Amino acid sequence: MTARRLSVLSALAFGLISTSALAQAPIKFDYWYGLTGQLGDVMAEHCKRFNASQSKFEAVCAGQGGYDKAEQNTIAAFRAKQHPTIVQIYDAGTVNFLLSGAIKPATELVKEFNMKVDWKDYFEGVSNYYATSKGEMWSFPYNSSTALLYFNKDHFAKIGKTEGPKTVEEWFADIRKIKAGGHAACGFGFDFDTWMPLEQFSAIHNLPIASRNNGYDGLDAELVFNKTKFADYMKDWKKLLDEGVASIQTSQTGKTILQAFTDGSCSTVLSSVANHGVVASTIKPGTNWGVVMLPVYEGTQRHNSLVGGASLWVMAGKSKDEYAGAAAFLDFIASAPEVKWMPNATGYIPITKTAFNQMTAEGFYKDPKYAGREIAMQSLTFTPPNEITRGIRLGNFTSIRAEVRSELEAAFTGKKDVQTALNDAVARGNQILRRFEQTFKGKTLP
Repeated sequence: MTARRLSVLSALAFGLISTSALAQAPIKFDYWYGLTGQLGDVMAEHCKRFNASQSKFEAVCAGQGGYDKAEQNTIAAFRAKQHPTIVQIYDAGTVNFLLSGAIKPATELVKEFNMKVDWKDYFEGVSNYYATSKGEMWSFPYNSSTALLYFNKDHFAKIGKTEGPKTVEEWFADIRKIKAGGHAACGFGFDFDTWMPLEQFSAIHNLPIASRNNGYDGLDAELVFNKTKFADYMKDWKKLLDEGVASIQTSQTGKTILQAFTDGSCSTVLSSVANHGVVASTIKPGTNWGVVMLPVYEGTQRHNSLVGGASLWVMAGKSKDEYAGAAAFLDFIASAPEVKWMPNATGYIPITKTAFNQMTAEGFYKDPKYAGREIAMQSLTFTPPNEITRGIRLGNFTSIRAEVRSELEAAFTGKKDVQTALNDAVARGNQILRRFEQTFKGKTLP
């Protein structure tokens, strides 16, 4: 055989190998997520689980350094036509993405690729938050949570209590007794976050945060929370602070609310069920603790709490192959085994009835490590969502949260009285809403 013939055969062989390798290369698509730290690691792990489950597609996953940054970076990338195929957007960004014109509705992707998603299997409290006015899902519910009251059982035992409080009045009376008896440095540790005191409190009391059914009925909604029982709730918090029963716990004061709870400094805190695992792994050894639903004021008919967390949005302007990969990924993470995996790896709740029922039957909630997490499900499903308790649909809600947070800080640090602070938060929040309304003038919420 001549050298020339060998060269030709080698070239042909190399070409065949290259073509074969190219044909087998997985189709890549980008997925951006907002969660950071331990929860960010779980997001990355979910991508690895998908990639390991099949060889046709590869999810290229990248954390964005926070929910707000994920939203901002995606918007900027879309304008530059360098956006991801899928992005994790938290609850507060829902309206912005509904009106963005930059997304491919979830229902459209499901139909186009004959996906296995069963929308009816999602808990109503989860799906209603993200649904359009017609009940259509434009994003895929993903990591979901709700708020709970964490309480130190050892501190409560000192005042003869074996269970956590059910009403606000009972809660405040309990922590006053604990503090008076010298059983804890603080009865209640809080920061300036708005999700639990404003959004969750308003939902379980069936109180509007804004007119027009919390914005679901139109972009002309106005904030009204300064005129509801929420104002009294914040005034009661201020009384506890002035009495020395409650204390502000932030990274600036030296401890976060979770740190103040897990080291035994504070008897109670409000936090997400997503932090249940964090508390379990960091609390002082030997401490007895538990969780209960957020207390309601006496005489109040309790309603469902709100879902928190994020959903996954599919962006417009991608190739059919990338959409095929996105559909495969979203089908994968929505399967019962994966929905069950998420609560095992985090404190998030199972978002489908099938997964929750399987976990219950398998004894997940009887395991001491996870006991109490079922209370989050009870809270989220306490009543069917109504026009007020289905969620909040306000434009640039992230900015509104920031204004409320700033005013709560002013109230609790003595710079303003509580009512003035809330009035100012509403005034500036309404300015944000009017600017948003003007930006989308002529458009209506889907």
